[in-house]
Amino acid sequence: MSREVPDRAMAIYAHPDDPEVACAGTLAGWAAKGCEIAVLSVASGDKGGVRRDAKLAGRRATESRAAAEIVGASSWDTLGYGDGEFDNDLELRSKLVERIRAHRPEVVLTSDPTAVFFGANYVNHRDHRVVGWAVLDAVAPASGVGSYFPEAGAPHRVPELWLSATLEPDWWVDIATTIDTKVAALACHRSQLVDTQALGEDDLAGDHEVVAGLVRHRAELDGRGAGLELAESYRRLILG
Repeated sequence: MSREVPDRAMAIYAHPDDPEVACAGTLAGWAAKGCEIAVLSVASGDKGGVRRDAKLAGRRATESRAAAEIVGASSWDTLGYGDGEFDNDLELRSKLVERIRAHRPEVVLTSDPTAVFFGANYVNHRDHRVVGWAVLDAVAPASGVGSYFPEAGAPHRVPELWLSATLEPDWWVDIATTIDTKVAALACHRSQLVDTQALGEDDLAGDHEVVAGLVRHRAELDGRGAGLELAESYRRLILG
């Protein structure tokens, strides 16, 4: 990648709302400058509801497509695994390599799998860690070496990996101009904000304000590491 904004980028995360939480501000800024962005969710989000609902996976796909459109992504898709029902195995890595080779991104964004304990009261979700490791393995070296998964398309070497939700950030993106887009994208995930079955689909008053407050607070905390008002932070890997 020779410019500040990549020509193509790919965000690969575990659950349907993870990309918006992690990097929507970054992606929106790139999309506005012409970057072609593909968003891929490994899991369907079928276990992410307030209550069990057989239609939840379909609802979350609809929410994610709406969020991707707001961000400016060219595509959103899911591999369709059940939440908690996949491993960093040959099957998953082959699917990731196929998608990476098809889109040919200059930057891949995913979760930092080495981040396990956040403070004394939160353990990073297993799915986030599994996806992070699988993406690392799919990128370095599999996607760029033809002898790995030769049926998955022409090799493509990914120049950069950006790891979000990291305990070791060394790269920050100013999202002051895209914070409202990030809020709007996250607000699309209505199934994660309220129990819509109990309240009704239209009884969502106040949710946007709650999301805006949480997103801004997180961006302020991230920005402190770089002296920025609002930022998203990453562990940036430049691959040789």
